[in-house]
Amino acid sequence: MPKVRFNNMDHVNTDKTIKQFRQWRQERRSKTKDYTFVVPNHPPELEFLHSNRDMTTATWVGHSTFFIQYLGLNIITDPVWAERMALDKRLAPPGIRIQDVPPLDIILLSHSHYDHLHIQSLRKLYRADTLMLVPSGLKSKMIRKGFRNCHELQWWEHFTVGGVRITFVPAQHWTRRTPFDTNTSHWGGYVLQSEQQVIGSATSVADPVSHADSDSADVPTLYFVGDTGYFRGFKEIGERFAIDLTFMPIGAYEPEWFMTSQHVTPEEALQGFVDCGADQMIPMHYGAFKLADDTPREALDRLEAERERLGIAKERIHVLGHGETLKIRRRCSTTI
Repeated sequence: MPKVRFNNMDHVNTDKTIKQFRQWRQERRSKTKDYTFVVPNHPPELEFLHSNRDMTTATWVGHSTFFIQYLGLNIITDPVWAERMALDKRLAPPGIRIQDVPPLDIILLSHSHYDHLHIQSLRKLYRADTLMLVPSGLKSKMIRKGFRNCHELQWWEHFTVGGVRITFVPAQHWTRRTPFDTNTSHWGGYVLQSEQQVIGSATSVADPVSHADSDSADVPTLYFVGDTGYFRGFKEIGERFAIDLTFMPIGAYEPEWFMTSQHVTPEEALQGFVDCGADQMIPMHYGAFKLADDTPREALDRLEAERERLGIAKERIHVLGHGETLKIRRRCSTTI
């Protein structure tokens, strides 16, 4: 039976030729980059994170790995504690040691690339009662690896657990782990909502005097983008969800002629943030691994210059250190 091959919106192609790859490698040899800047490391608030059951929080471990606490559930995104990516050593240590991570209820995987899906890290984090959510086409592989409690989602499908509705949403990217499995599993991001809030919003349309539960009304809607190039999907996601906080990639964009369809630049990241209508943003996908030719300092400097150019308030963009926890409330009511 032929393998299913997944596509992007509008069938945007991310394929590159061997000639283009060689051109990039040749360009790389001519560049001199300064990697002296390292993302600051903050001692994690482990006692708080182990005891917290009420507050929505996001702790940056590094790259696209976040430990998120949401409606009493412990959730982790794209967990990667690898010390190397291919031949390159990790640029900065993870913000939380893997043995210090509180017991997990949910693992969210955005796609199968090695800097987002690290089997050894998953084995150390996974428990029999941990739910793993993955894109279409990836479930059978994860079950073969021993992760039995696994559920796969197509774009726009949702799964509800513990009062949390988790919707798998589009991204513009691609997947491959071997020479033979290109795009045989999908890619995307996740939106986290309070299920009670969703039901309350639907009820209020039919009955204007109804309203969501007062506790759930204060729960923010989170959008974990995953890995993506700039695409029209940002606007569509923003039309479907009232997003309070987005986790947005800003790194691995240089050279832009090579990376443009699969990774946003810092400027495109901010445009995607504006497009999806989010109130706040946490930049990610920089500072841990050398995946392209840009440096962490360059990504942050370009992000800040574009923020100023667009007139976006500084307090809306939360540049975290590794191990730092953001305590989140809805619509600008945020403390650290």
